[in-house]
Amino acid sequence: MNSKPIRIRPFLNKLWGYLAVCFWLVFTIVLVGWIICASFSTTREIFSGKLLNSGFHIENYTRALFKNNVALYLTNSVFYTLSSCFLILLISIPAAYVISRYLFLGRRLLQYLFVASLGIPTVMITMPLYSLIVRMGLLNYRAVLIFLYTAISVPFTTYFLISFFVSIPLSIEEAATIDGCTDDKTLWYIMLPIASPGVLTVTIFNFISIWNEYFISLMFINDSKLRQVGVGLYSMVQSMTYTGDWSGLFASVILVFLPTFVLYLFLSKYIIGGITAGGVKG
Repeated sequence: MNSKPIRIRPFLNKLWGYLAVCFWLVFTIVLVGWIICASFSTTREIFSGKLLNSGFHIENYTRALFKNNVALYLTNSVFYTLSSCFLILLISIPAAYVISRYLFLGRRLLQYLFVASLGIPTVMITMPLYSLIVRMGLLNYRAVLIFLYTAISVPFTTYFLISFFVSIPLSIEEAATIDGCTDDKTLWYIMLPIASPGVLTVTIFNFISIWNEYFISLMFINDSKLRQVGVGLYSMVQSMTYTGDWSGLFASVILVFLPTFVLYLFLSKYIIGGITAGGVKG
């Protein structure tokens, strides 16, 4: 009886990959678990290494929300993020549809400009923008921050959505035209629902990017009442030198981290499905 030879090399390649993933998973669970336990402990317990020795201290989260102004920072971030994501989609969806479906002079050049803009680092344009905003006297305005987030995210969003509209068969639009749909109704009522996986995927990317953004918010918002969670959390870290409220800091970290974690936890399958759907040509 002949037995099949065991292929050692493919097995070892997979084994090292599994070991790397398991190591990273254990490291992440231990790190996040330690931060969660520290957020329910006292500062003395954190430094002594005896987490949760005196039980769960829920007051750490109450202190973080109201004394450390995390509630205010979260409210500001929700406003900035949702407003920016809405404006990004409002601009990018029609732009991607027109570029992918209509033939007009400069269409290819416009598409190349969107792609080229993706290679420009944000840091390179921040200082000229800051100089311009200061001269116009528009520092510490919510609308300015929303406008900057929108302008920076539109090229990527538009380029990402073009692939989804291209993958939709033209016969669907032709059927809609025969039924009497205008171009705008065809876009919003027929094409957009079909491209919804891509819209949802890119919106999640934009949400996480804007929510975690730090540098632009630090440059253009100096008022503590208008800060995002990123800048607000950094200011809390600096204040720990004087207050020593490390338990409140770890509670603040969990509160800031929780929204994006929950978002990705429940919508991860849509992210993967949206990315793969964009590569399928109908």
